Amino acid sequence: MAEIIRISESPKHENQEVTIQGWLYNKRFSGKVRFLLVRDGSAIIQCVVVKSEVSEDTFEKTDLLTQESSLKVTGVLVADKRAPIGYELHVKEIEIVQIAQDYPITPKEHGIDFLMDHRHLWIRSKRQHAILNVRHEVIRAARDFFNDRDFVLIDSPIFTPNAAEGTTTLFQTDYFGSPAYLTQSGQLYAEAACMSFGRVYCFGPTFRAEKSKTRRHLTEFWMIEPEVAFFDLQDDMQLAEEFVSHIVQTVLKKRRAELETLERDTSKLENVVPPFPKIHYNEAVEILKKNGVDFPYGDDFGGADETVLSAQFDKPVIVHHYPAEIKAFYMKRDPEEPQFALAMDMLAPEGYGEIIGGSQREDDYDTLLKRIREHNLDEEAFRWYLDLRKYGSVPHSGFGLGIERTVAWITGTKHVRETIPFPRLMQRIYP
Repeated sequence: MAEIIRISESPKHENQEVTIQGWLYNKRFSGKVRFLLVRDGSAIIQCVVVKSEVSEDTFEKTDLLTQESSLKVTGVLVADKRAPIGYELHVKEIEIVQIAQDYPITPKEHGIDFLMDHRHLWIRSKRQHAILNVRHEVIRAARDFFNDRDFVLIDSPIFTPNAAEGTTTLFQTDYFGSPAYLTQSGQLYAEAACMSFGRVYCFGPTFRAEKSKTRRHLTEFWMIEPEVAFFDLQDDMQLAEEFVSHIVQTVLKKRRAELETLERDTSKLENVVPPFPKIHYNEAVEILKKNGVDFPYGDDFGGADETVLSAQFDKPVIVHHYPAEIKAFYMKRDPEEPQFALAMDMLAPEGYGEIIGGSQREDDYDTLLKRIREHNLDEEAFRWYLDLRKYGSVPHSGFGLGIERTVAWITGTKHVRETIPFPRLMQRIYP
């Protein structure tokens, strides 16, 4: 009985008889030869069916097979330099598992709404498959980076009694008669954990009820958020650039085939190595003015502003020292320039905008309490958070990296809706 293998394992089984289990991606005929492209999730292989070399029943099955029909194919793996994976399967036997009827996504052009309505099927396509493989690699590289540096993973809750980023973008729900919110960030809980473990990270879904329809926004997205005790803003920025460089270089090394499928210009990613350029908010404003942008000093940067700023550099740029008034209550102010927060954002090149937001946190109890009151936040909901400043408070810093924007940038994908398996947007919660 032939060994069942994954297509990606083909190099280990040259000239051996094997069985591949998968789905028909495409097929073509040439006289008495049938060429079946079969995918199994790991790769696509061409299966060659020669009429004189198989039973009549097996040859007739090739006529029955339709796009996305499931099947098992047994044959001999033969090296072929012309094949995308370097091998093709010379078929001996075909077992049909199920015939797909009228598969809706055909090789013709489809509108984005149609494809999004069929997202459960669209992820089978070569391009979407490549993007999601890169996403997988980004997440694996991110976890490896922190795990290898003695960080401890701390899972933060999805339901929270308070806001982390602001009360206007919260999804509220009923929690046994009391209001609760879907988390905007795991940061506050990571701060508590870093006082226990020193260096931690959390990773999970986060939610923002932003009424935004831009190509950079989702209502549900994934963030990985490190937090480190005894770190200041400079330490935070260094960790961020090392982290992003590690992710990009890992993807270049392990997912080059997917980047080629996506026709990504990888030369622009080769430059993503430390050090990254770091500019003060004031310098960023000057750059905008020099490029003809009428930017009101003291505002936060919008997507168009970020595009102009990032275009000045060939790798991600870190903007730091934002006006304190536009930043979150928990961000520490620069003691020498209290009008500025010890905050930083990392902007990806090529117009992909902010992929990281971080800061040094306010570690003084009285100051943090004052900020909570200034922002009209519920003191009782933050009582536990204030406790962290009463019992062994230390300087600490952290940041959050958005997985979807990072994947969009690395893959060269225009809209973040293609960088998550099942996107949630203002007007989309199906499928």
